[in-house]
Amino acid sequence: MQNYPVFMDLIDQPCVVVGGGEVALRKIRLMSAAGARITVIAPELCPDLQTEFGDKIEHLARDFVDTDIGGYRLVTAATDDQTVNARVSKLAQAANIPVNVVDQPELCSFITPAIIDRSPVLIAISTGGAAPVLARALRNKIETLVPATYGRLAKGMANVRNLVKQRIPEETQRRRFWETLAQGPIAERFLSGNEQQGREELLLQLERYANSEARGEVWLIGAGPGDPDLLTFRALRLMQQADVILYDRLVSEEVLNLCRRDAERIYVGKRRSEHAVPQTRINQLLVDLASKGNCVARLKGGDPFIFGRGGEEIELLAEAGIPFQIVPGITAASGCASYAGIPLTHRDHAQSCYFVTGHLKNGTVDLDWQRLATSNQTIVVYMGLIGLETICENLIKHGLPADTPIALIEQGTTEHQRVFTGVLQSMAASIAAEDVHAPTLIIIGTVVSLHKNLSWISKYQ
Repeated sequence: MQNYPVFMDLIDQPCVVVGGGEVALRKIRLMSAAGARITVIAPELCPDLQTEFGDKIEHLARDFVDTDIGGYRLVTAATDDQTVNARVSKLAQAANIPVNVVDQPELCSFITPAIIDRSPVLIAISTGGAAPVLARALRNKIETLVPATYGRLAKGMANVRNLVKQRIPEETQRRRFWETLAQGPIAERFLSGNEQQGREELLLQLERYANSEARGEVWLIGAGPGDPDLLTFRALRLMQQADVILYDRLVSEEVLNLCRRDAERIYVGKRRSEHAVPQTRINQLLVDLASKGNCVARLKGGDPFIFGRGGEEIELLAEAGIPFQIVPGITAASGCASYAGIPLTHRDHAQSCYFVTGHLKNGTVDLDWQRLATSNQTIVVYMGLIGLETICENLIKHGLPADTPIALIEQGTTEHQRVFTGVLQSMAASIAAEDVHAPTLIIIGTVVSLHKNLSWISKYQ
């Protein structure tokens, strides 16, 4: 995060703008809307600024001087003289006064975002000064998604805030009440302009909620293979509502950052022969956390029901009577194959596809080699990096040609993705010469030959 976002109270606070042109006018409009007391230092004001704010601002009709800095909450430099702008910035920063220099982010201690105003709701968008046109384009898009009446809903919620706090003193339960309110039919009453009915229904809902017990639940969520754009809408919605997040090492940081920021996070990652938290402990932890009334998001890389041990985790939940939901995710086979440009099935190459694990429960790689060593099919091996040599040797031994194409995909779907291709006979030796680390996925079959022409993410290659 390049800039720390913050909303500042400017009501009746002294602010100064150096410059009296059209650019200064745009800044003055924002500060005036926020209730600031504005002083403008400029030899003259442009006609629009004079007409719109002439009697609402203090105008010092002269050039800026060094002693003008001081006693202000904010300073804005908006002249067409870069030397003056730089001097204003230097003086303000030396005095520890926040300063914004229009269109010169390198001189700013704060920047002004693009704003969607649904007062008291404000949405701010920033590109850190790198691409203000893009920020405005995003603002225009969001403007169409957020009705102007959201301000009514915010005011309606504010009017009963103290009452809700009295009736629901427990913080987690109170937050869930607000979440239910903000996304349900009561919110629609306010948004449609029927505020009186909305308030009546809100108070009835409050009484019902205050007299009910907090109920925990577990959401077993497939977090996909790494790219956050591959999350489902349902996964994202639940991730942003959870009180506690349990996540493993295959959940990317980008995905984890989409969770509710104030949720408790518990790492329960596992790798070969190294378990941060044993599986039995994870299972019990889900039960214990939900029993205390928490909504728990269990994030698992890929899909929780494909080599994710999700079935084991919900068995104990079912026995304990804990409510749970299962949110499927894009499994690594689909995600990595797609991002590598390798179709898992193809009319000319493969009419079936096997998903197998290269790391069995007993620690071996003892698979049904005879069934796997068949032509016209694709084999996808999860967790096969350590056993790659054994896998290749046994497939050749049981009938697959030694020159059968094979691909190993490292950190698939992420910006660090690498794709290595070769043939069964020499792949293990080739990979041994590379610095390859899990997570990896192995694809075996003639479909791999299509990678060269179908690979569509050139920056990953």
